[in-house]
Amino acid sequence: MKLIHVPTPLLTLLFLLFSFSPSNTAAETEAQALLAWKSSLLQPDSLASWSLANSTTPCEWFGVRCDSGGSVVVQLSLPYSNLVGTLVNLDFSSLPNLTTLDLSYNNLAGAVPSNISALSKLTSLDLSSNNFSGSIPREIGQLSELLELRLDNNSLGGEIPYQLSGLQKVQLLDLGSNYLETPDYSNFTGMPSLAYLDLFLNSLTEEFPLFILKCTNLTYLDLSENRFTGPIPESLAINLVSLEYLNLSFNSFEGVIPASLTKLPRLRDLRLGGNNLVGGVPATLGSISSLRVLELYNNSLGGPIPPSLGQLQKLERLDIKLAGLNSTIPPELGNCTNLNYIELSTNRLEGEFPGSFVKLTKMREFGISSNSLSGKIPSDFFGSWPQLISFQVQNNSITGRIPSEIGLATNLTYLFLYTNNLFGPIPVEIGNLVNLIVLDLSDNSLTGTIPSTIANLTNLSVLNLFYNNLTGSIPEEIGNMTALASIDLNTNNLEGELPGTIAELPNLASLSVFTNNLAGSIPRDLGQNGLLQNVSFSNNSFSGELPRGLCTGFALHHLLVNSNNFSGYLPSCLRNCSRLLRVRLDWNHFSGNLEEAFGVHPDLVYLDLTGNQLTGTLSPDWAEFKSLTYLHVDGNSISGDIPTALGNMTNLQDLSLASNYLAGGIPPEIGKLEFLFKLNLSSNMLTGSIPSELGELDPLTHLDLSGNELTGRVTAELANLNDLLLLDLSMNKLTGEIPYQIGNLNSLQILLDLSSNSLSGTIPSNLGKLTRLQKLNISHNNLSGEIPDSLSEMVSLESVDFSYNNFTGPIP
Repeated sequence: MKLIHVPTPLLTLLFLLFSFSPSNTAAETEAQALLAWKSSLLQPDSLASWSLANSTTPCEWFGVRCDSGGSVVVQLSLPYSNLVGTLVNLDFSSLPNLTTLDLSYNNLAGAVPSNISALSKLTSLDLSSNNFSGSIPREIGQLSELLELRLDNNSLGGEIPYQLSGLQKVQLLDLGSNYLETPDYSNFTGMPSLAYLDLFLNSLTEEFPLFILKCTNLTYLDLSENRFTGPIPESLAINLVSLEYLNLSFNSFEGVIPASLTKLPRLRDLRLGGNNLVGGVPATLGSISSLRVLELYNNSLGGPIPPSLGQLQKLERLDIKLAGLNSTIPPELGNCTNLNYIELSTNRLEGEFPGSFVKLTKMREFGISSNSLSGKIPSDFFGSWPQLISFQVQNNSITGRIPSEIGLATNLTYLFLYTNNLFGPIPVEIGNLVNLIVLDLSDNSLTGTIPSTIANLTNLSVLNLFYNNLTGSIPEEIGNMTALASIDLNTNNLEGELPGTIAELPNLASLSVFTNNLAGSIPRDLGQNGLLQNVSFSNNSFSGELPRGLCTGFALHHLLVNSNNFSGYLPSCLRNCSRLLRVRLDWNHFSGNLEEAFGVHPDLVYLDLTGNQLTGTLSPDWAEFKSLTYLHVDGNSISGDIPTALGNMTNLQDLSLASNYLAGGIPPEIGKLEFLFKLNLSSNMLTGSIPSELGELDPLTHLDLSGNELTGRVTAELANLNDLLLLDLSMNKLTGEIPYQIGNLNSLQILLDLSSNSLSGTIPSNLGKLTRLQKLNISHNNLSGEIPDSLSEMVSLESVDFSYNNFTGPIP
């Protein structure tokens, strides 16, 4: 082969010409622009390949695609790349040949730059699922080659620029899930190529945008979750004849459902839920043979379910809950053999379940709760619906037994039969439903025992059997149900002890067995999982001490163990349960020092320690119970003074410290408790006078200061308590006259008791104004004079006691 010798100067010239060819210059400019943007991003690990050291051309970088000749960048596609930063430093003018820009599903923020309009060849722009804010640049309307524009799922606001409607080639426009506001739609033009329009979840108002009716090739339209008003245009179905998907849910559209929708021969999805539509479900909807989804829920439609819906043989999803329907369920729906989802809850449907539903063999989710359905649950449903995962028929009037065939629905995850009239036993076949997550059979008339087969439900998280007539003991096997988080068996006739295996449940957070016949001690390890939030053992015959680790993890919100035979000291961990909201320990035999047993719980709303054997004093620190509305510690052995700091418990509504050994005076600061409606300080050793400040407790309905050693006069300021129903000042050492102002307590109804004091003078005739009073006792005082004739006007009196005084004259 003959070699051709080329002089060195010529070689140099050729090299220089090649190096500075237009294609290389363009690639270098694009590379520099991309690198400049990369440097502005926060730790862009996904862009590690973006380096001139790795490649002399950006065409080999991650997410970058060049033309067939490898000379210019035509696509930048970086979805899900964990990009953090803005677009401020991306020089769009350096990427003039870009046809695709996809930066979706990242963490980009800031404004969308207006100079994005430099991408004049762009056909697809996707900035969705980022954190972009500000308004949509009207300059995007200059991207005349765009076929797809996605800006959804950002934080964009302001009005939608009318310039976007000038994108005559756009086929897909998605602006959903932003904060966009209503523009002047009169400036918008039709978009003849638009097939997909999504404005979901914005702040758009006014009536249906009429420019949409000029987008005559639309197949997909989503205006849901805005604030559109007015009627749904009849012309919608006339102009948009290609619609396959129509979603107007969760707006304020009103009027009737347009009959013209039947002119949409391709309509597959019709979603009109969550509006103000009226006028019933149009029977003509049954003629839209292509329908697969029909959602009309949360409207005020009223009327019946049209039997014509049974013609929709392609229908897969039917949701008309909360729509005011008032009919029976038409058996024709059984002809919709592709139905896998029915939701007709919270209407006024009556009658029985149609037997024809046995043909719905694809059924997965069945909900007809909160209606007036009666009759029995058809047993053949469960053998015919092998794919059933949810069966919710609660809050009806369904009778009969739970069919044993329910054990055939082995894919069930949710079974709600509560609040019906079901009777008989829980079928042992319930144990076949091994995929159940929630089982609620509460508020029926079920009898018999809890079947031990229930322990097979190892995926069950919630077990509700309360408000039935179940007997026997709680199965020991319940400890095998390791997914259980909540057990509620309250208000049955269960007996025996609480199984020790319950304490072994690793996920148990709520245990309620109140109002049964249970006895014995509580398993000592209960609560050791550190997750217990709600515990209720009330109204049983439990005894012994509460488990020391009951509140391990300090997660307790509610502890209700009242009306049992518990004894011993309270668990020390109670002091540190900062999340406590409600505590009832009343009517047991707990002992120990109150202040040591119970710490300060700033979120506590309800505390009842009545009827125990607690000692010690009331801590001034309890004033930190800022949320407390109910405080009862009566019937203990508490001593010392009532702390003045109780006046700082500003939300207190019901305060009872009765039947203790409290001494000293009644703090005037109690008069600052502006929400207090019950105050009981009876049966203590309180001294001093009645503070006039108690007359400032405007909401007070019950005031009981009886059985103390109070002195001085009955303060006339008590007459300011206009809502008072009961006033008991008996068994004190009060002196002076009965203030005539007491007769102004027009609401007094239950009791006025001033007995066993040292009151003197006459009975004020003004007491005759207490026409609602049922019981009056002023016995055992030093009262004198005649009984006023005006007392004859107290027409509601059931009992009256004037004995052991010095009255004269006739009885009226």
